[in-house]
Amino acid sequence: MTAPLPTHLNDPLILYGESFASRLLLGTSRYPSPQVLETAVQRARPAMITASLRRQGSAATEAHSGFWELLKKMAVPVLPNTAGCHSPQEVITTAQMAREVFETNWIKLELIGDDYTLQPDTLRLVQTAEHLIKDGFKVLPYCTEDLIVCQRLVDVGCQAVMPWAAPIGTGQGPLNPYAMRLLRERLSVPLLVDAGLGLPSHACTVMEWGFDGVLL
Repeated sequence: MTAPLPTHLNDPLILYGESFASRLLLGTSRYPSPQVLETAVQRARPAMITASLRRQGSAATEAHSGFWELLKKMAVPVLPNTAGCHSPQEVITTAQMAREVFETNWIKLELIGDDYTLQPDTLRLVQTAEHLIKDGFKVLPYCTEDLIVCQRLVDVGCQAVMPWAAPIGTGQGPLNPYAMRLLRERLSVPLLVDAGLGLPSHACTVMEWGFDGVLL
């Protein structure tokens, strides 16, 4: 028998005081064509779509490219990310560029500490999140399921956190159910699962645990 979903999932998703009808965030990389990407977004109707400046090229060039024009055409809020950044300064520079290109203060903070697993550099992640928040950004940090790290991110002003279920790209589903359920039990801010979901049942499981949304 399937467990009932938590009652709060019937309400809109609230992030930094803004309301979203969907609890799905959708990535924009690795689609076979722009047409497939556009179709996926149209059918999913996500709350936001993520995009990386560093993966697509310089902001000055790509601001006028077909990729950015396609994102604008889809009329879905864009959540820029700092994918590929390995230092706080890289993150800060990329975030500032993204704010200019997309005219938004939203940023998905990614600060990579290990190139093999793409595990975040948790020590500098908290420090960088604090800097960005002081600079006026609405920060959604990609992090592990470590309770203390997530709590420190909340302490410095993050109004939501994005823990992984498993390393990026593995599709293994929640590897540490105890830690993830503990996050939901201990933290009151929205929790959005950022990585490691490979099956529809994985997404259903974390939503049943009370997580507020997923990024696919």
